[in-house]
Amino acid sequence: RVLVPHLLVGQNFVLVQRPALVARVNMTTEGDAVEASVVSIQSELTPLLSSISNDGVRHLQEPKGFDKESPGGFLCFKNCKSSLSSKLSTLPGVAVPCILSIFSVILFLRIGYVVGMSGVGPSLGMLVLCYFVVLLTVLSLSAISTNGAIRGGGAYFMISRALGPEFGGSVGIIFYLANVFACSINTLGFVEALTTNLAEETGILAEILPNTSNWRYLYGTVALVFCLVICFVGASLFAMASLVIFVAVMVALISVIVSFAAKNSFLAIVTSSSECTNNTNSSIHTSDNDILFACHGGHCCANYTSWSISTLRNNLHSDYVEDYSTHVETSFIVIFSVLFNGVTGIMAGANMSGDLKNPSFSIPVGTLGACLFTFVIYAVIMLFTGLTCSRSLLHNNYNYMLYINVWHPFVTIGVLCATLSSALSTLIGASRVLQAVSQDNLFGFVLRPFSIMKGSKRDNPIYALLLSWIMVQAIIIIGELNTVAPYVAMFFLLSYSMVNLACFALCVASTPNYRPTFRFHSWHTALLGFMCSVAVMFFINPLAAGLAIGAGILLFVIVSVIGPATHWGEVSQGLIYHQVRKYLLRLDIRKRHVKLWRPQMLFLASNPRASYPMMDFINDMKKGGLYILGHVIIGSFEEANADLHEQFRTWLDFIDCTKLKAFVELTIAESVQMGARSLMMNSGLGGMKPNTIMLGFYDDSIPKDTHNAVKTALRRTNPLIRHCIDRNSDVKIEHVIDSFPALRDNAIDQIVMPLEYVGIIKDAILMQKNVCVLRNFSLLDKFQLRDGTIDVWPLYKIDLNESGADLTGTLLLQLACILHMVHEWKGSTVLRIIVLEKEGEKEKEESRVKRLLHDLRITAHVVMISEGSGHVTSDSCTDSFLDLEVQRRRNRLMLEHSREARQLILLYPCVFSWYCVSQVLLSVRGYIHCSTSTTT
Repeated sequence: RVLVPHLLVGQNFVLVQRPALVARVNMTTEGDAVEASVVSIQSELTPLLSSISNDGVRHLQEPKGFDKESPGGFLCFKNCKSSLSSKLSTLPGVAVPCILSIFSVILFLRIGYVVGMSGVGPSLGMLVLCYFVVLLTVLSLSAISTNGAIRGGGAYFMISRALGPEFGGSVGIIFYLANVFACSINTLGFVEALTTNLAEETGILAEILPNTSNWRYLYGTVALVFCLVICFVGASLFAMASLVIFVAVMVALISVIVSFAAKNSFLAIVTSSSECTNNTNSSIHTSDNDILFACHGGHCCANYTSWSISTLRNNLHSDYVEDYSTHVETSFIVIFSVLFNGVTGIMAGANMSGDLKNPSFSIPVGTLGACLFTFVIYAVIMLFTGLTCSRSLLHNNYNYMLYINVWHPFVTIGVLCATLSSALSTLIGASRVLQAVSQDNLFGFVLRPFSIMKGSKRDNPIYALLLSWIMVQAIIIIGELNTVAPYVAMFFLLSYSMVNLACFALCVASTPNYRPTFRFHSWHTALLGFMCSVAVMFFINPLAAGLAIGAGILLFVIVSVIGPATHWGEVSQGLIYHQVRKYLLRLDIRKRHVKLWRPQMLFLASNPRASYPMMDFINDMKKGGLYILGHVIIGSFEEANADLHEQFRTWLDFIDCTKLKAFVELTIAESVQMGARSLMMNSGLGGMKPNTIMLGFYDDSIPKDTHNAVKTALRRTNPLIRHCIDRNSDVKIEHVIDSFPALRDNAIDQIVMPLEYVGIIKDAILMQKNVCVLRNFSLLDKFQLRDGTIDVWPLYKIDLNESGADLTGTLLLQLACILHMVHEWKGSTVLRIIVLEKEGEKEKEESRVKRLLHDLRITAHVVMISEGSGHVTSDSCTDSFLDLEVQRRRNRLMLEHSREARQLILLYPCVFSWYCVSQVLLSVRGYIHCSTSTTT
């Protein structure tokens, strides 16, 4: 018997034993190769995946046919062939949608415009620059898509799982709107091409279709209904329709390329000109020596020269003139923005990620192949146009391909098919993105209905499709989207920049599980792609770029406020870990200096039901320092360890709900003292280790449950939030607090014995820690601090020298000053230093204390109080603190002068005495002699 993890492969099923194992399995059934999904199983010691089941096994995917009830502790995958048969392969799923989206209307109606204005050389340079930016994004997209499983949502899924829900949600909505507007623009392009060729009185091919605004809207509606029906049926019909349209576009392209070589020179109609009306067959010379001939009843014509080096020479350089259709002067920026809009379809294949058989293979291969193919076609068409068409023809006829084609309808069919396919791909892409955002519940109930899947296989987001279709229908009513088109390009570029940023963050984080199979990328290419995308945004249209980024920031804030809990393993956690580790190594504990001192506190907490007021108080006092909540679980390690992780998560939920800026440390020990000793020794890391131990006062009183006080405090902090929602666990504060055990209702159930309590303090002093003891904080209401005071009772002379006692005194003043610097305390309370004066030395002592406070830069009121006979000097402090009468007398003074104080801070320099005063904080530095005496 081999005692190692093993894999059993049977016919048409796979059995995977429970221990840690990662395997890629290819199953065979009756000679037919069947691709199985990646089966990834591992224990908690190898956390490669993000979700864990109850039996300790994590799953990357659960393809159809997954059997959770397989006997013998096995996982069983059945009939994987049927689950993958309806998925799309690389060509119909990625390559074809990308090619059709990139070509769209630009290829047939704007290439001549670009070449005519910019010239062949600059146009090819622009094309290379556009594809350089796009290629950098494709490299980042390919890297992310080959680093694990990819679900539906395309770019949204990749960005959200890498950068977190805030970035993903904001970019997801922007990308959705970009697809919706792109669908509208392509629909209007379809209508324009249709009416240009077939409209009454003005049609180039025929004059059969009415051309009023209502009829144009009807044509767009018919085209959108056609797209909606295809999308309703599902991805399979979309792939079939895309292939048919792709074939039609390719036929049109081949006809265009063949026509460049087959057509001889002729005169092509460009526009009507009053200059030509009465000069039939007369020639008009333009500034670039092209010839316009007035012919055919006054229609101006330009020369198509066929292959000519002279024509290429004339078309090499730029010649920016007024756009004859808009009467607006052109420039390099205008032409570049038009051309760049023609290459923004690279996400069309990624949008179909949920419908692909193998998205990790199809997305990079299909997208890169589409980019290469379209680049070659664009370059060839530009070069052939510059070789054959005169500058006047390109300046005055954007539909020149129709006139030079061997059969005119080929170009019309190509334009109609290209625009229709782009509208189809953007419509289905928009619905997939909206469905993915809705499934993640980032915007709550607002988008929840659009996550519903319908259809025979429940794989079609019907409601998301309907909403997208309705929005497109509403937009095309406008009929003119020239002012909206730049913003669409901005939205696409913003999503591209986020893809590059996500790849850059993953590379820089250097997480062990970032191992994409696509190797042709680095953080340099990702960073360059991000910078280029942002630069192009502002280069094309600074105003539109600013508005697009502003919309992204607004959506980011909305998701941050209302977004639910997510466990996506976003790269931000990896980046934080990387930076924290690096700087912790640089935080040298040997370089500590008093100028940089700050309290780093460990609070030994028993039960948050009773300890929350103290926790909240310490949270105010930490002043940006380390704050750790330590808790001891009593019992044997074997018995208590089973409950350790659940308790740890409960404590983390409590921290998140109460917004305490603290870490949690739990330990298991046979006694409280041993557990506390372990926490004091092992808490923290490197230069961030606790220097001050905080613990509650020991007595036999019944602890007060502050459950309601916690909820009241949180609601007062933010009245708009009725329940504090934990973003990491999506739980309510009531449920969190109810998870902690009930408080004891008698003195007999006290867990900590007096000797253990004293031993904890002794251990802390031996470890050279400051010790603070807190009492009666259940009486503290932070929302009723106004007109109160923070009273500090040093009880002995404090001076600036090297003695240990005075270090304790300065610590006392430091903590009081820190507390008074907190916003809630500073604006509502007054810091008072109450000094017990010696007989006849009031002015001298007051002057000394004020000078001390000035040297320490502490703003406080000094109150001098006469203790009467038997006052204490610094030389007899030990004896006085052991004197019961002295303790009682000081107790009466405190009750008299600090009855209305919101906080009382006491200093016992030499001995520890059980002292019953409301809201006591006791700070000690040095060795402590513990006393069992009590006072009233």
